[in-house]
Amino acid sequence: MKIPNQTESTFRQKYHALLDNPEILDYGSYLNCQQLLSAQKPLTELCNGDELQFQIVHQVEELWMKLMIYTLVDVLEYMQQENTLRVVSLMKRVSFIQRMMSQQLDLLETMSPKEYQQIRLQLGNGSGQESPGFRTLLKMPQDIWQVFEDQYLAGRNKSIEQIYDSQYSHDESYMLAECLAEFDEQLQKFRSLHLFLIQRSIGLEAKSLKGRAVTILENGAKHRFFPQLWDIRSSMTNSWGQVYGEVRDSISGADNNVSASSGCPFHRVASQDAQ
Repeated sequence: MKIPNQTESTFRQKYHALLDNPEILDYGSYLNCQQLLSAQKPLTELCNGDELQFQIVHQVEELWMKLMIYTLVDVLEYMQQENTLRVVSLMKRVSFIQRMMSQQLDLLETMSPKEYQQIRLQLGNGSGQESPGFRTLLKMPQDIWQVFEDQYLAGRNKSIEQIYDSQYSHDESYMLAECLAEFDEQLQKFRSLHLFLIQRSIGLEAKSLKGRAVTILENGAKHRFFPQLWDIRSSMTNSWGQVYGEVRDSISGADNNVSASSGCPFHRVASQDAQ
């Protein structure tokens, strides 16, 4: 059976013609689909079958970041007004966007390393570090923390330690702090997943990204935008741990020395299991 090549495929000719010349009615006109659907390379100029996916995923990520930044501006203003309920609702929206952005990275893992190398030749000197949306997004945590500190900490004569531990009451300051912790965590997760994507498509040992070592990205994935919100957890564990010492009494009667030395099973390595 003869398999038609790309130039002979009637399906390809039929549907590519529809993609190239979409019918624009009122809905498409309102969404500016003519411009939106022509923002990718012409189908005849794609370097391989994965390039359209590569462009669309990254374009969609930029649109999500545009919406996230727009929403965070509202968050900043409502925080200044101490309108906590609006802030919590909007931060929930931001969290959904962040989770979708992370999930979308999975699409790019369907691309083979060789096809990515072919696409990479199309990028010139470009890399994700030049993302206009992400570069703007990275400027926002400092302002967000400053407004939170002014309105929900200093403005209410509270410290992070008090709202989490000694004066814990699950109040508005606590709720806002947890929204910021969620925002920070999702940013870290996105950067970590992006690092896994790079490992899968480029390799962590490559001299990639304009000669910059991938270790720079690893450091970015470890960066905490609101360190006070993470440090309080460690200090609370240390403080509460003073009650029982480094090893708690077993509630099952197991040998504490054995259980303490085995460590967390999620982070054991093969060499430990072989011992």
